[in-house]
Amino acid sequence: MPLNALIRTHAALLFAGVTTFTLMGAGQSLYGPALPAFAREFGLTLGQAGWLVSALWIGSALGVAVMFFRGRSITPRHALGAMAVGAALIAAGLGWMPTLVGSVIFGTGYGVSTVVFNPRVLRAFGVKGPSMVSLLNAMFAVGAIAAPLIFVALGSDPHLCFAIVAGLCALIWLAAGTTGRAEEAGAVGASKPYRFRAGLLCFGVVCIGVEACLIGLGPTALIAAGADEATAARALSGFFVAFLIARTVLVFTAHLLPPFGIYAGAMTGAALCATGAILLPAVPFFIAMGAFAGLFFPGFFVTASRIMGDDPRVTPTIIAAGLVGGIASPVLLGQLVAGLGERGFFQVIAGVTVAAAVVSLLLLRRISAEVVRG
Repeated sequence: MPLNALIRTHAALLFAGVTTFTLMGAGQSLYGPALPAFAREFGLTLGQAGWLVSALWIGSALGVAVMFFRGRSITPRHALGAMAVGAALIAAGLGWMPTLVGSVIFGTGYGVSTVVFNPRVLRAFGVKGPSMVSLLNAMFAVGAIAAPLIFVALGSDPHLCFAIVAGLCALIWLAAGTTGRAEEAGAVGASKPYRFRAGLLCFGVVCIGVEACLIGLGPTALIAAGADEATAARALSGFFVAFLIARTVLVFTAHLLPPFGIYAGAMTGAALCATGAILLPAVPFFIAMGAFAGLFFPGFFVTASRIMGDDPRVTPTIIAAGLVGGIASPVLLGQLVAGLGERGFFQVIAGVTVAAAVVSLLLLRRISAEVVRG
């Protein structure tokens, strides 16, 4: 079926997915500029206020766990409802503990959304599925870039911003209807059983771990390498712009390329950029790494989905692998680079990405053949 016809057939699913992923990116990126405001409001240190971010990821892990055990009965409306309730509770400003609870609830919807939309869109659009998955994840970057700018334009009011997120989630909830029921019904009768592949999942742990470290620790590493704070902040914005451009290009090309080839190529590019950041001025290479980081997850997700089967437990398992890397890697790397000098961060990133690139290139033909066999 031509892409235009597929878009018309699955318009509600695509609309809900695109808008939800935009709000996911917006909601996550609001935490950074909102933390100082919440710290002042509730009389907390910035370290204590940082628990709001931890609550988001705790909720995300909870959402993935819910999808593993109850994925057959969960629809996009459940995800959107949780995000709306969580954002509304944060916006209400009822106190620190209710705000933390709201962050956990929003994070739960965040985790559920990731698992709900990616496989449904991948299945619904057939051969063009990888491109549509790339579109969803590109819209996440759009939200992540736009939200901090909107935050400043609205007077740096976190309550107003989270209220807007809650309202938009509620509107999309109304529009979503029973979106995804047909795709879920197809999953119930899936022809490919659940196949746990620990080795394959390690690629997800590595790529999401690297992505999380670049986003969370990259600006600090640039400052250690000689950049001032303003330059480091602009570099992170440039990183996300490159990230978005790469995912936008993937919307038009992902269905033409082997998904694990995308992963291997992205890891190779990241390894070259990390090496450049060690030997030359780090800022341009950090920004360039955003483009390759934008290709990590789509390449890994499509590869793992094709190989591990159609069972509803597959996507939660894939996302959980990424959460392991995303949660653990920044903590481990933050401790590891302390005694490695001003370029220690990029040295570690280069070591990890070079190793991952070599392994993925060696396994490229075998894994690509498995993807084709399904």
